[in-house]
Amino acid sequence: MWNALNVRRIRRAMAENGNRKKIYGESKERKEDILLQHAEIAVSESEKRANGSLNLREFYTVYLIETKATDPEFQNKISKLDTVWRRYTEFEQLRDYLEVTYPYVVLPPLPEKRVMFGWQKLSTDTFDPDFIDRRRAGLENFLLRVAAHTVLSWDKNFMEFLQHEDGWRESYKANGYLQIAESKLKALNVSVRLKNTDSKFDSLKVYSGTFHTNIYNLLKARSRVAEKQYNVYKLHANYGRVFSEWSAIEKDMGDALQKTGHYLDSLASSIDASLEDEELLVDQFKEYLFFANSLSSVCKHREMLQYEVETSEESVASKNVERVKAQQGKLGMMSRLFGAVDTDEVRELKVNMLDQQIQEGETVVNSANVKLSTFTDNAIKDIDRFQSQKVSDLKDTLASFVLLQLKTAKRGLQTWVQIRDCLQNIP
Repeated sequence: MWNALNVRRIRRAMAENGNRKKIYGESKERKEDILLQHAEIAVSESEKRANGSLNLREFYTVYLIETKATDPEFQNKISKLDTVWRRYTEFEQLRDYLEVTYPYVVLPPLPEKRVMFGWQKLSTDTFDPDFIDRRRAGLENFLLRVAAHTVLSWDKNFMEFLQHEDGWRESYKANGYLQIAESKLKALNVSVRLKNTDSKFDSLKVYSGTFHTNIYNLLKARSRVAEKQYNVYKLHANYGRVFSEWSAIEKDMGDALQKTGHYLDSLASSIDASLEDEELLVDQFKEYLFFANSLSSVCKHREMLQYEVETSEESVASKNVERVKAQQGKLGMMSRLFGAVDTDEVRELKVNMLDQQIQEGETVVNSANVKLSTFTDNAIKDIDRFQSQKVSDLKDTLASFVLLQLKTAKRGLQTWVQIRDCLQNIP
């Protein structure tokens, strides 16, 4: 017999299959060469494990990643079928690495670490089977997004992540990516004041914040509506009980009242499936809530590069001022106090030293400008890709959300029509 969890898993599997087909379909339409055109990726299972001693055991969940080569010419790069088990923290490490290595990319987000915007029937236990299954689906979506990206999909460490369970862990630690990621991510949280800003990125930064707020408010409102809707539907079970008890004392009306009670019980229970289906769409909205943070990170990284340009330019300007003073022989404190003038030899030595520092500083400025220009070009290109993806995804998600509301309303209307017909047929 199928229990509620199995039904939910079937429903979620159907939704995942649709999402997977969409991403695979989009990848085939694209001209760029990406991993998803040569392989299929799935996070197919989850497993609860324990470590530590018997008395101090800590439990955690691992997820099975299956990568299957679909292109015969590609099987020299990846075996016919690779399987690896990964913890959620390893997915976090992979994403941190990608954020450091490709800061201009609007990175796909990971699924929520803890339940957000829940309602009363939704479990907040991170070991709850339904939550684990939703996270598994979100992790698969993350991998599909990365594998569908022109640059990210061919990253060596991403390929290692999909194929070599222990080797990737050791490689990640040995290369110091953990420390690099931590320092870079901390730097992004430092607010900077820039003299020259880019209007396009200023607008994008404001947009990312507003977009995040809008999706956040949408999810918050949906959570409140779901809570009230759940309670209202469940209250109809009281109607069902009343009509069923009433039917017991009526002779002519008994059958109709009893059927009415059954219909109302059915209406009360129907909300569970509706809200569970809705939760799958909510996860898609949550993905874009986190995408807004990814867009903001790209803007912040550009600000850091702009800041490096400005500070290096200020350093060169300061050295030029010092050089002028050195030529005048009034650079030192003693010169300013006593009006002493440096000898020609001392002046020449100071000027030569500052010339070297200015030259080195100009090299730094040029390098910083090249980094900024390259980053800006790559970021604009990837942001355009993201905006196109966002419109397509959210259009489908919003349409599906509306269709689900219509389906729920039609089911309720059908139940009330049945109740009406039932009562009208009382002799």
